[in-house]
Amino acid sequence: MKVAVLNYTGTVGKTTIAAHLLSPRMNNAPIFAIETINETAGGNGLDVEKIRGDKFRDLFKKLMVIDDAIIDVGASNVEAFLDGMVKFEDSHMEFDSFVIPVTSGSKEQKETISMVSTLSDFGIPAEKIHLIFNRVESDVAEEFGPVLNFVKKSKSCIANPEAAIFENELFDMLSVKKLAIGDVLADETDYKAKARELGKDGDAKQKSHYSDMHIIKALSKSVNRNLDTVFAALF
Repeated sequence: MKVAVLNYTGTVGKTTIAAHLLSPRMNNAPIFAIETINETAGGNGLDVEKIRGDKFRDLFKKLMVIDDAIIDVGASNVEAFLDGMVKFEDSHMEFDSFVIPVTSGSKEQKETISMVSTLSDFGIPAEKIHLIFNRVESDVAEEFGPVLNFVKKSKSCIANPEAAIFENELFDMLSVKKLAIGDVLADETDYKAKARELGKDGDAKQKSHYSDMHIIKALSKSVNRNLDTVFAALF
């Protein structure tokens, strides 16, 4: 399966979704970051190949000979990526799914509607365009009214409310530590015990690291269950 993650707007969680939702559930498929400015999934401890948006030909050649891939398209490169899809006619057929993360801000929802409309105008069928509701506080219907109303009227994409990633501090902590959630789940280290071993006079920086890791492990299990639900809702 080849999945492109994109949106016209930044800060909606594209790279987080590529690293923590898609990669571990797609047999650690290669990640191609279409990016020139912002951080890529490589910041989460994953191997990432970086390609500029205006080098669509290079990406297209790579996708032709592999079965699975995650394409993380940065907001600064999305126009060049789309131009490449126009230039290489029917290249969108190389992708099995276009995943569009959206957060609840009015600007983000407006840009998401534009993104869906653009992909639809390319002739991409609704069943290949999927929304992910990201940083949800409590209720998708209440927080994402504009985009849900658009989808209801246009029927141009799939907007399953079950594809909702709830707000959680874990993702920021993983980014700081440059960790992937899969690595955390596989880590059997007892960080609480390690922190206690240091005692009151132990190295404060090391103790803080152990405490952070204990918290990260505690958060990871429930977040991973949430991500399992989202992936099942998407595919």
